[in-house]
Amino acid sequence: MKNYYIIDFDSTFTQVEALDELARISLENHPDREAIYQKIEDYTNLAMEGKISFRESLTGRVQLLNANRSHLDKLVSHLKKKVSLSFGRNKEFFRKNEDTAWIVSGGFKEFITPVVTPYHIKKENIYANTFRFDEEGNIIGYDESNPLSDEGGKVKLLKELKINGRIFGIGDGYSDFQLKESGLIEKFFAFTENISRQSVTEKADHITPSFDEFLYVNDLPRAISYPKNRILCLIIGDVPEIAVHILKRDGFSVRTKDTFEEKYIKDVGMLLLADGITIDNEQLARADKLKTIGYLGDVKGHVSRSTCTEKGIVVFDDKKLKKRNAEFIPRRMADFINNGDTAMSRNFPNLTLPRLSHAHRLLHIHQNVPGIMAQINNVYAENQINIISQFLMTKGDIGYAVTDIHAAYDKNLLKQLKQIDNTIKFRILYK
Repeated sequence: MKNYYIIDFDSTFTQVEALDELARISLENHPDREAIYQKIEDYTNLAMEGKISFRESLTGRVQLLNANRSHLDKLVSHLKKKVSLSFGRNKEFFRKNEDTAWIVSGGFKEFITPVVTPYHIKKENIYANTFRFDEEGNIIGYDESNPLSDEGGKVKLLKELKINGRIFGIGDGYSDFQLKESGLIEKFFAFTENISRQSVTEKADHITPSFDEFLYVNDLPRAISYPKNRILCLIIGDVPEIAVHILKRDGFSVRTKDTFEEKYIKDVGMLLLADGITIDNEQLARADKLKTIGYLGDVKGHVSRSTCTEKGIVVFDDKKLKKRNAEFIPRRMADFINNGDTAMSRNFPNLTLPRLSHAHRLLHIHQNVPGIMAQINNVYAENQINIISQFLMTKGDIGYAVTDIHAAYDKNLLKQLKQIDNTIKFRILYK
């Protein structure tokens, strides 16, 4: 059976609610605009939380818009810049699934179609409402015969379509959950990249903080190898807000704590430490998923660099640039996670890598002993791998080999690379 993907538009495919944005355009010069904006947002939220019917919400919002076709043109330009980041980077998924990736929305085709069609979504796979206009092009209502204009509209539509396949629903609102409640879809994924509604997330089969997460858990083609929302970034001590902001904006799962609590040791992937914070060496030795540590000051005497090196943990500190390190250190940490860069690290060879494009990057961290590179390349040769580029640097007891290869390969290759003697850590990147 085919898999079908039913994707919401407002606050899912895009970061915003389109009718709310249309109101801000059409009412820009209205003397009571702030009060009207609030009424429209209230209608939106009440419907998304299931507290009023969708039709009641839709009618109330459209009546308040005072909009016309020229306002719609401005809205489309705005929405094209507001596509959710994780959807924007996964165009390839939509190209490969153009027959089964659908937009189903209580929004309107007049603004949805021009925003989503550049992402290989076919016009015939866009299901949404349509406006009614008067002779001057003013919006005067909507087609009330469209099932999507009514309460439970998505359920009614899918019953009419009688899709023969496994259906997965992705959205942020109550109308999306109704599909799961109806039994028409296999699973409902609550999309929380832009907004999280407890009334929806508590009923979802899976909470997906990004479209990358949805693709990852369903083993579907995706733009990045591992969703960053799955990487726990623990910030300990009094760290400037700009540092926290940088890592949150990059998509990591950030927690801010006063101490390195026991419950986080086995899962933490990144540690950012305020100046003066000390990490116990026994805790560090058990942090098996930890990939990088950033220290806002001189790390000496606070974190064991030798233990970090033994475990393949890249350490960044900056005792000379104390006014700038609140931004500098978290950016270095993110560059290592995202691209494999180790430039200006305290314990690794300094390597700045070219940006990855249409390839998979294999990062092999190993003990610096003779013959490792020969073993690595022997694995590539046995698997007939086409190597695009390759980098090797060593520093003291650590070796760092980076190989960019074409994406077509047997996954057994990865297992073989991990099993090479003296391997410390192995990662794969693609984006």
